[in-house]
Order: sequence, then structure tokens, then C-alpha cells
Amino acid sequence: MSRSCERPRHAVPPFAPDWALFLDIDGTLLPIEDHPDQVQVPPAARALIQRLDRALGGALALISGRALADIDRLFGAGRPAAGQHGAERRDARGGVHQVQREDLHHRTIQRRLAEFVAAHPGTLLEDKGMSLALHYRRVPELADEVRRFVCTLEHSLPAGFHVVPGKMVYEFRAEDYDKGRAVLEFMNEPPFAGRVPVVIGDDVTDEDAFRVVNRLGGHSIKVGEGDSCARWRLDSPAAVLAWLGDYAAWLEAAGKNGHE
Repeated sequence: MSRSCERPRHAVPPFAPDWALFLDIDGTLLPIEDHPDQVQVPPAARALIQRLDRALGGALALISGRALADIDRLFGAGRPAAGQHGAERRDARGGVHQVQREDLHHRTIQRRLAEFVAAHPGTLLEDKGMSLALHYRRVPELADEVRRFVCTLEHSLPAGFHVVPGKMVYEFRAEDYDKGRAVLEFMNEPPFAGRVPVVIGDDVTDEDAFRVVNRLGGHSIKVGEGDSCARWRLDSPAAVLAWLGDYAAWLEAAGKNGHE
């Protein structure tokens, strides 16, 4: 197995002042809830993100499967962010970039998913605008039935669409974007350009970003258990926030001492 896809170490890289942070939300900064709308951001976590953003000169982006509007609801609008795994992205200047949506295919897939959800109480269909998510966290006993349905539906998807499995969720989206592409786009723009990328994430959809930062010589950090292409590991969202808090304090101290 190559070094880029080895099992992550239970450790984190030493701090450096020239990082660019790319942070997943659910399962990384915040615990996963049964319903996406149940997630709440503690004031201390929101304040920590603001501290890091200031200390890094704005080189911090939230990269999530959530829609951009939902990211803004949780953490406030304005900062760089990529929603729906990169289907929509706001750069540091406030410009928003979106992929084109195939409305007919989207509606067809949505109808099939809605029919399944209606027949299986406890499952949830989330329409994020550019992608669709079928959740079954509330009914884990239906995992096999959901998987069989998704496999059947996947065979009939139009060209250019695919299914991405996650933690008790399946995402249906176009193939021409992912979190890795979002990281690359940010890294070609100020204030990210020239910095060392650091990605923290917990799920399958973060692996694309891990592979990109590995190629760029950055740091990929997996949250929780499971094989991954990430080179480092933190155990939980609580551990992530604690480590980021230490990094914010280190940056602030370095700035006061003139070592930025």
C-alpha cells in the first residue's frame, strides 16, 4: 500500500504559521445528528472559527456536503466556503461559483427517492439543490434494504451522475466536482495560494480532499475510525476543536512574538 493511502497515525502534525485550513462540518467540527437540521453550533465553536480566520488572514474555508446557505446559517455568512461537496463555492472575495444542474435528471432521481422515502418511514430525503441525499440514520435496521434500493437505482442513473456512500447516507450528485477540486480551486486564489493546505474530515467524501493535499505536500487529518488516505488522525469532533483551539492560541502567541 502506498504511503498516501496508509492507515492514519493517531497523531497530528506540528503547528506551522503558513497553513490554509479546510474544515468539514458534520462529524468533524460538530457531532452528527439524526437530522441535519438538529445540528447546532456552540458559541465557543463559532468563536474559535472566527479566531482562526483572523489569525490565518482569512485562509480558512468550510467544505461540507451541506448547501452553502446552510453553512452560512450555522457559522455566519461571508467567509470562504464550499457547499454540496464543491458544487457551489464562495471565494475569499465573495464571488460564488456553481456547477450547472441537469434539472430533468435531478427531478427524475428526486421522484424515485421520494417514492422510496414515502414507503419507508424514518428515512429522509434531503434536496440540497445541486445534489440529493438519502439518509437512514433514524432506521439503521433498514441499512440492507436501503443499500439494495440504491444499487438498483444507481444502474439506471444518467451519464454524469453517481452515488457516494457516507455515514448512513447516500449522496446522488454529478461526477464533475468533489471536495478535492474545491481545495485545488481555493489553493489557486489568495489568501490560500502559497500556503500549506490542511484538510480535516471524517467521511468518504473527504477522501478526495485528502488525496489532493497529500499530492500538494499538505496535511490530511481523518476524524474517527476507518481506513483512509489521510496521514494523521484525531478521535472525535471534541478532539478536533481542542486541537484547533491549541492552534489558534499558538498562532496568536506567534503573532505577538513577531514569528508569523
